[in-house]
Amino acid sequence: MTDQNRGSDRLAYIDWMRGLACVLMFQTHCYDAWLSPEARKSSLYGWSRLGGTLPAPLFIFLAGLSVALVTDRLRSKGVERNAIARQTILRGAEVFGLGLLFRVQEFALAGGHAPWTDLLRVDVLNILGLSMVAMGCLCWLAAAGAGLGVAGKTEQALRSLRLRTVVAALAAATAIAMLTPPLWTTHRPRFLPWPLESYVNGVHIFGEPQAWLFPLFPWSALAFAGLAAGFVLFAPIASRKEWLKMLGVALAGAAASALSMAFDASPIRLYAVHDYWHSSPNFVLMRCGILLGIASLAYFWCRWGLPRLVFSPLVQLGKTSLLVYWVHIELVYGSFSILPKRQCSEARASLGLVLIFVMMLGLSLARTWWKRRKGTARVPAGATAAS
Repeated sequence: MTDQNRGSDRLAYIDWMRGLACVLMFQTHCYDAWLSPEARKSSLYGWSRLGGTLPAPLFIFLAGLSVALVTDRLRSKGVERNAIARQTILRGAEVFGLGLLFRVQEFALAGGHAPWTDLLRVDVLNILGLSMVAMGCLCWLAAAGAGLGVAGKTEQALRSLRLRTVVAALAAATAIAMLTPPLWTTHRPRFLPWPLESYVNGVHIFGEPQAWLFPLFPWSALAFAGLAAGFVLFAPIASRKEWLKMLGVALAGAAASALSMAFDASPIRLYAVHDYWHSSPNFVLMRCGILLGIASLAYFWCRWGLPRLVFSPLVQLGKTSLLVYWVHIELVYGSFSILPKRQCSEARASLGLVLIFVMMLGLSLARTWWKRRKGTARVPAGATAAS
């Protein structure tokens, strides 16, 4: 493994998953923005759309993993639960604010060609931010229920608190998944203005929920599933035989996928409207199974595959995923698109995709170099190498 990954397999595979989400996002956006109407009839475009179903679930699930990692570390250091919750909630509010800012930027760069309603469109960053706020509140409540003013006084208390948080997170994920079908169909909150209802079911201005948007129901369920998975993955007892634990994660993912198919094949229907591919709890379960499978494969790949021996572009992209997400959108969909929109052949769009990948990797490396340079500049002149 390279220096950036050696001794940190657990973090490397998380960055690798973020990088995978970035690459899948690049190809989806590039082909969608640039392929001509004729080229869209090809199998390449169909496979591209299929790959495009993974980035959003990956980003949201990984947000849950990240919150679990940070929260567990702070609890282990004895940080008070109010301080932990404040940090997570403020970070979530920051991400939500960035989502709103991103919409303003897109509207401004459209030069008057975008409707004002696009400013209020629900996108991934919005839901990521709100999900992080909700996860911060849930972790705070779990610590409050455990009766700990300062979390992590003993290892036994930490284990109990992890278990409480895992159970609470799974309960939240299940509740969100189960509430999604009625909130999309028979019990829509129509009394809310459409900008607020859109955060519930993605209705936007279209009168009915849109599958291409990212409302809290069901997408935030993946964040809580990631939170539960994170507290299991990062528990000290689990890290002692990490490869065995990750094998268990793979089996859990396979079991979740099998249960999803079994539940969907059942003649019992709990809801008046059944839409497996968009609002069904069974599909949320399938998504969780796939994400757990990807997590285990990413771990084994980063531990025993090429990322252990050579530089990994995906790990690098994963470290700056928000930056490359923000910038590549303008170079693909925005006013600064590097290719003409809806006019390209498969070969030309593919060449553009390679160029976008190289540009974003270069941007990521530059960002990492700049952060290291700033960090080095802060070191006092008399500091030793060991310091």
